Amino acid sequence: PLRHAIAERLERGEQCLILINRRGYSAYLQCRECGDVPHCAHCSVSLTYHARGRTLKCHYCDYTQPAPTACPVCHGPVLHHYGVGTQQVEDVLRALFPEARLGRMDRDTTRGKAAHERILRSFGAHEVDILIGTQMIAKGHDFPNITLVGVVSADGALSIPDFRAPERLFQLLTQVAGRAGRGARPGEVLIQTFRPDFESMTFAREHDFLGFFQHEIQNRRLLLYPPYMRLAKVLLDSPDPERAQTAGEWLAGQFARHLAEPQRLEVLGPAEAPLAKLQNRYRWHIMLKAATSRELHGWLQQTLDTAQQDRQHLRNVRMSIDIDPVLFL
Repeated sequence: PLRHAIAERLERGEQCLILINRRGYSAYLQCRECGDVPHCAHCSVSLTYHARGRTLKCHYCDYTQPAPTACPVCHGPVLHHYGVGTQQVEDVLRALFPEARLGRMDRDTTRGKAAHERILRSFGAHEVDILIGTQMIAKGHDFPNITLVGVVSADGALSIPDFRAPERLFQLLTQVAGRAGRGARPGEVLIQTFRPDFESMTFAREHDFLGFFQHEIQNRRLLLYPPYMRLAKVLLDSPDPERAQTAGEWLAGQFARHLAEPQRLEVLGPAEAPLAKLQNRYRWHIMLKAATSRELHGWLQQTLDTAQQDRQHLRNVRMSIDIDPVLFL
């Protein structure tokens, strides 16, 4: 359906936006013989394949290495691409619609000075028929000739370990849908998903902000997440993995000791952070829940004052505290 819809717009001289919220060509390479996946040397993430220059890149620390032609572990000759990025979508569209003028807007194409403005100016002048991009194409753009928005692999946003993931997906779908049909001609939005009945999809499809809010706020109430509780994330990281773990376990114990009212305060963790290693530092985190901001800050202050008196447990460990964290990676 998306392919046919694009063809119709091109015939009518209208423009399309295609959103895929992952840059690069594919999410990772995997050997078909032994299953090995190249990982970053400094972070606990797989390397993203970039077809331009045939490189593997870490999108957290910018570590880069040439893409292997054979598996570095078993020397198997077949490395398969998994996951879709903006580069691959661009190549597929170029093959399907060779006469179309394509543009791409992601972190790789907007590194240069004024690159954003140049791409958008070109699109606004109708020098581009199809603009492919990450979330930076979703917000605030007003081009009356856009009559089709396509979202590829919308489910990817739900794989992030964060209670706000459904909210962020609803926001993104709502925002990008608003780019279509802003002129005299009506717009259409096509979303590719394996989970069409998921609440973010269904409420976004109906433009039902209030319905999504009511559904999501009920979940937050049941699980005691904001706005019903205040959160703090305590992150401990160290070049030594054992020291990071030991410090996390000790500090979580200190927070538990200072639980004045267990029914109003809660310690979650310690646990390895979802990004367990970042830029050669091993990461553990503790999540704190409190009924009010005052109780949260008082609890933090009391525990950290005690912890500062016993610095031996935190030696060679860096600690950061994020009140009302936006991300949990």
